[in-house]
Amino acid sequence: MYFFSKIKKIPLSIKLAVIIGAIVIFSLSTVTILNSYFISKDIKMTAKNNNLTINSRSASSVKNELSSVRSNVLQLLDLINSAGNNSAIAKQAELSFFERNQDIAEIFLLNTEEKTMGTTLIIHLLNSRFFTSNEIDPDISKTFLQEINEIIKNTINGQSVVINASPYYKRELLALTLSYRENGLNQCALVLFSMEKITDILGSGEINETIIINDNDDLLVHSDLEKVLSGQNLKNHPFIKKIRNTNQNNEETLEFIYDTKDERGKTKKYFGAYQKVNIADIWVLTSVPMDVILEGVVTTRKNNLFLMGIVLFISLILIITFTRFAISRPLRHLTAAAEEIQKGNFNTAIITALDTKRRDEIGVLNKSTQDEQQFLNTFAKFTNRAVAKAIARKEIDFEPHLKDVTIFFSDIRGFTAISDGFKNRFGEESPKQIIAFLNDYMSRMVNCITISGGTIDKFEGDAIMAVWGILRDDDLSYELLPETDISRVKKEEAHKLHVKQDAVNAIRGTIAMRYALMKYNKDAEAFTKAHQNESKAEYKPHIRIGCGLNTGRATCGIMGSEDKMEYTAIGDSVNFASRTESSNKPCGTDILITEDTYNLLKNDYIRCKENNYTIPEENTAYEIIVEKIPVEFEVKGKGSQHFYGVVNMPEFNIKEFFGTTDKNFILDKDCAKCAGPDGPKSLKEVRKLLGIPNPNFKMVNLNEEENKIQVKK
Repeated sequence: MYFFSKIKKIPLSIKLAVIIGAIVIFSLSTVTILNSYFISKDIKMTAKNNNLTINSRSASSVKNELSSVRSNVLQLLDLINSAGNNSAIAKQAELSFFERNQDIAEIFLLNTEEKTMGTTLIIHLLNSRFFTSNEIDPDISKTFLQEINEIIKNTINGQSVVINASPYYKRELLALTLSYRENGLNQCALVLFSMEKITDILGSGEINETIIINDNDDLLVHSDLEKVLSGQNLKNHPFIKKIRNTNQNNEETLEFIYDTKDERGKTKKYFGAYQKVNIADIWVLTSVPMDVILEGVVTTRKNNLFLMGIVLFISLILIITFTRFAISRPLRHLTAAAEEIQKGNFNTAIITALDTKRRDEIGVLNKSTQDEQQFLNTFAKFTNRAVAKAIARKEIDFEPHLKDVTIFFSDIRGFTAISDGFKNRFGEESPKQIIAFLNDYMSRMVNCITISGGTIDKFEGDAIMAVWGILRDDDLSYELLPETDISRVKKEEAHKLHVKQDAVNAIRGTIAMRYALMKYNKDAEAFTKAHQNESKAEYKPHIRIGCGLNTGRATCGIMGSEDKMEYTAIGDSVNFASRTESSNKPCGTDILITEDTYNLLKNDYIRCKENNYTIPEENTAYEIIVEKIPVEFEVKGKGSQHFYGVVNMPEFNIKEFFGTTDKNFILDKDCAKCAGPDGPKSLKEVRKLLGIPNPNFKMVNLNEEENKIQVKK
């Protein structure tokens, strides 16, 4: 009792300082002791799982690549045998095959001679371009065939293998032998191909290293090219020895820990994972050194000790300084308010009743809580409530996915000059005027995007980004199926149809924007005239815009950080759409589409030479008129490209389009001249209608717009 009576006389700040100090010392000391153990355990588990995942993914990708090579080669041989070796069809098939499979260098079809027990060459297909570009002498193949004569015989008897051909050709080459049966004869198909694709699949291996060996433990693929070129055999490597001792030959990823010695004789531990790919009996091996992944543990231990001293010192100072104030009650109120916010009750009286007149930290917290309440209410107005609820319930898929979409960018021409005009006329009131003008303009554009099925991605100043197809459940798993699979063909056709529909809808929405822009300019002129006699006459400027559309594959999903996320699309196709929009000015157009979008739609919606200027009857309502921009340029990764200016959709029904959301829509006949049956028939008419100067294409240099584009001379 005496002890407790003495404690009561000690100030609250001292008692809390002692209690909190003891807790801090105990907690951080315990953390320091256990930290190394738990961090090491977590890192090891993460590294092991990551190693397994990398190995499984690499093995699957390698299997798919070898399956593709095998399928394509056997299909070619079937075609050549059925058509005749020297037939025109066979020659054309050979040319077409090497055009599509430029990484395949050579194909042999061999049989066994009964008398000499040697091999006979039946078919020899040579990719001359491959040998020329890589400066390889084709005669080396004769020596190579002689060296692997026994392997060829084994393959004729049914045993397929992968051979490291790099030491013979001094290039990264693999040889795949395939058993091939034709007219009752067992034969050997030998395929010589570049390992570049497989090397790309395995990656650089900065931490995790993935290699491939065959059943003879010959090194096939490694990040160190010299080891491959020298034809190393890894039979005595500890990793390989441990694999051979397991006697596991099924296609299943397995893992274990193995030891090896470095150059100084020090033992190093590794996480190893491997999987056998039964195509030609190869093994995919992935390993990661433990000492690398545990590097941070020692540093973390030192940091913990340092942080313990800092935290203890700061804790004592803060507690002694601030605990003399009455904080328990307001903190309970703040806790209750925070719980209500977590439940989504942003308008509860508990938050409203918080005392914001206090001048201390509690008052700041109270004010911050009320500000948060206002922010959340405002945020709810800008966010779809269903999406907001899904996010709160963690029902949103935060993993991005690849999708084939059509991306749109638009921009107001000369917006800087327009802004300066507002500033000069309205001074401090210019922000209000500019926002009013932009809201009027953007609401019209957004309406066109929404009606046509697009999704607004973002606004960047006067620019708009939208995407068609981003909300579609885009399953691309069919691409992993063999090309001859009927289900793949059906799924691919259905997918391509959806992508075409998205592209057509995007162009419909953009054509509608042309009408909406003309209507805006007409209304702006009337608005300006109505206010011309005022002291600070309000006005809305006459504007022109540029629109760019590109169809391609993009990474779509909720992206960002813990602080900010948005549902968006990223990738080269998005960047190219942006560059397309910026090319409208030098091309003298208001709507440009890329060659990818044009090629997607040309056979079904655009009358052109490829379809004898006819389109299917069911597509006439969505016919698109375009003109090729007479400037050819090089796009990085795509080769020669052309932009296409969108002239019109002659069957576009403006009234029907806008009437889907506005039953009282009235068509403006003057503005209707920009689209539909009364719309322009050529880019020349578009330029005249919109007041766009005719460009001198001899002077156009698209390279000034984007470094990835260079005009051909």
